[in-house]
Amino acid sequence: MRLALPLYFNLIYTVNKFSKYFILRTFAKSTRILKPFMILPIVAYGDPVLRKVTKEIGPDYPKLAELISNMKQTMYNASGVGIAAPQIGKSIRIFIIDATPFAEDDDLTDLEKEELKDFKHVFINPTIVNEEGDEWAFAEGCLSIPDIREDVFRQETVSFEYVDENFEKHSKTLNGLAARVFQHEYDHLEGILFTDKLSSLKKRILKNKLEKISLGKISSSYRMRFPNIKI
Repeated sequence: MRLALPLYFNLIYTVNKFSKYFILRTFAKSTRILKPFMILPIVAYGDPVLRKVTKEIGPDYPKLAELISNMKQTMYNASGVGIAAPQIGKSIRIFIIDATPFAEDDDLTDLEKEELKDFKHVFINPTIVNEEGDEWAFAEGCLSIPDIREDVFRQETVSFEYVDENFEKHSKTLNGLAARVFQHEYDHLEGILFTDKLSSLKKRILKNKLEKISLGKISSSYRMRFPNIKI
């Protein structure tokens, strides 16, 4: 997921992201025992995998720790705050969120900042139990749909259950921006994209641009896999 933020905040996050990337990359190079992580190509709009309802996984899922590491670094490399397995071509119920940079946004309330400052988790087999509160609009973006950001309405509170990377079960309730990031990533597991939530008029306006994305007729700062590219 990508969210629209002021320029100064994007710059702060870019610096933080490259710092993490540099440290992790250097550490992997200097320690021969560790396998280096892999930056994976992000699946672009139009790929059927983005429309599938994903399947649950168990602790015996092959190379799960490696997959989680690769997803994290792919997300950081693309300046994202969230990434779901379908976005790297896997139809399984797992996504990763690191929304900690949002805690520095002065436009947020102290309560929201507090909720976001440690909001960095792996979510496996999540299930939404309840959504409530007034719907509110915020400009959302998506790593699979570069250069498009539109206002999306979502309810302000979400309660859910999930297991972490150690398959320990958790129940949690999120509000505001934290809830929105979770809801956006959860939608990916259900085969839903944020563009599906736009008005019919807005969908018609974006139709040609979305088609160009599926054909690879865009410029992206990170690796992508385009479903309808013509060679």
